[in-house]
Amino acid sequence: MNGVGLLKCICDDTRFEILEMLQKNKELCVNDFVEEMEKDQPLISHHLKILKNCGIVKTRDEGKRSIYSITNTQLFELISNITAISKKIPVWCNDKTCC
Repeated sequence: MNGVGLLKCICDDTRFEILEMLQKNKELCVNDFVEEMEKDQPLISHHLKILKNCGIVKTRDEGKRSIYSITNTQLFELISNITAISKKIPVWCNDKTCC
């Protein structure tokens, strides 16, 4: 995957929120995301499937539950860095359609 492909995979509000939660908690199941994000389970599952197909998250089975985590430390650090940097950059854009 190239850089643009990676950004396309993570550049969605729901997917990035999922990744931030995984960055903070290491491992979570679908119900954890549904409860914290207050979004429907099919929507969360859809976005988790996209992240898994992109190789960004992986799963392991724990009984009847699938536990999700970020696949490697570089992606873990990337999410952490994006979150930290975004808090330091002033918001100058007034166009709500782009930012």
